Amino acid sequence: MTLVVGEGAQSRAPLLELKNVSLNYGGIQALNDINLEIFAGEVVSLIGANGAGKSSTLRAISRIVKTRAGSIIYAGQDITKAEASSVVKLGIAQSPEGRQVLARQSVRDNLEMGAYIRSDSGIEADIEAQFKRFPRLLERRNQMAGTLSGGEQQMLAIARALMSRPKLLLLDEPSLGLAPIIVREIFNIIDELHASGTTILLVEQNARIALQHATRGYVLEAGRITISGAASALLNDARVKQAYLG
Repeated sequence: MTLVVGEGAQSRAPLLELKNVSLNYGGIQALNDINLEIFAGEVVSLIGANGAGKSSTLRAISRIVKTRAGSIIYAGQDITKAEASSVVKLGIAQSPEGRQVLARQSVRDNLEMGAYIRSDSGIEADIEAQFKRFPRLLERRNQMAGTLSGGEQQMLAIARALMSRPKLLLLDEPSLGLAPIIVREIFNIIDELHASGTTILLVEQNARIALQHATRGYVLEAGRITISGAASALLNDARVKQAYLG
């Protein structure tokens, strides 16, 4: 049973809804009958231990992997059987775990690749907007992405995802392997994106910082959602404190 902690009722339809979604990798069940919803303008954190199924949830939403059961509804449309490229065109973009930048391409080339689905005249202006948001990328615009620091690569991965002008941004472990000062910088950017109206689903190993910067949260354990609610309530929940907040 999923326990709901301090969660108010939503009167509008969610931007994204997962209904009884299950996912297998071969004979291993990664997700088991999970239900999750995200409303426009929210930052929703998905927390849990390594191997709980957090990244699998993002891959299922992005349609990088196929689900075994259940449905995924985005903006009122069933995308359960959609291809990954179609999902990006609909407005979902992912900044993957481990950055996965194009190492032998320049910073600018990576940003241009982020806009591969677009053919409008605003691409150049959006590249400049990313350089304004991430000044370090401006300084390194012609540098090969593989030579950037870990923090710079994370900034590039987020900026590249934003180049598709997503309505929903999926962030997978943005703080992984980064120094505390860089983590603060990344989460300041997440706050800025939230303030600008970007809807974000955040997967993060650091449960405390994830919930501090979120509207609501879900706890995923062994492929199941076990607790959900307002982020502030989860931060004060004894079970969450004991298991994830130290």
